[in-house]
Amino acid sequence: MSYFAFPRLSNQVWKVWLRNKDVFMKTYKVNFLPPFLEPLLYLFALGFGLGRYIDVIEGVSYPRFIAPALIAISVMNSAFFECTFGSYVRMYYQKTFDAIIATPLSIEEVITGELLWGATRSLIYATIMLTVIAAFGLIELPYSLLIIPFSFIAGFLFASIGMCFTAITPNISSLNYPTFLFITPMFLFSGTFFPLSLLPEPIQYFAFAALPLTHVVSIVRSLTLATLSGFLLVSFAWVVFVSFLLFVLSVNLMKKRLIA
Repeated sequence: MSYFAFPRLSNQVWKVWLRNKDVFMKTYKVNFLPPFLEPLLYLFALGFGLGRYIDVIEGVSYPRFIAPALIAISVMNSAFFECTFGSYVRMYYQKTFDAIIATPLSIEEVITGELLWGATRSLIYATIMLTVIAAFGLIELPYSLLIIPFSFIAGFLFASIGMCFTAITPNISSLNYPTFLFITPMFLFSGTFFPLSLLPEPIQYFAFAALPLTHVVSIVRSLTLATLSGFLLVSFAWVVFVSFLLFVLSVNLMKKRLIA
């Protein structure tokens, strides 16, 4: 089986999306609380706390510097964890995948629906966080509104990354490895809390070449600060291209796992 064969899809993928949306809305009070509280905690602890000792960073105040990074981190975490731990539970423990595949839906459509839902969670969380951060006057409008549709694209990227790990992970505890070895380094070294220019050049090049969050942070920060440049298109093209490759790869990896 080719790992990069494009999956056969139909509009039935939205049935999986709707199923996950319905489950999400049953506990909406709990689900909407984290993206509301998270930016407040980070902003008060780091932005307004630690930020008192940092006058200006790259021409802006520290709260304005980290605010877009908080949105990007939320986009990453919500999609990644939804399509790792969440998808693994539905696949292995709840047997949700088996039940859906027993209907006319195919494996490819089930996995694609999962990825679309992971991207939707990123959009939901980014929208809530954007509203909270806007209340503090830390973003520029109307450019920042472009973050909402972009969060779906970026969320799809991290959802696909998460699904790749889910496909090759032997048990749910092993999902801690990509969390600690991949997600945590991105959280710290993607230009989130300090500029990448402070790092040695080889690490800077590695961050731009291999860490997706670096490009997402760059785009979100440019939009919140209304500092658009040609490099923004390079980062956007990187995100779209890698998202497509990992989408195809994740679907085929999961198909192999579920058939085996």
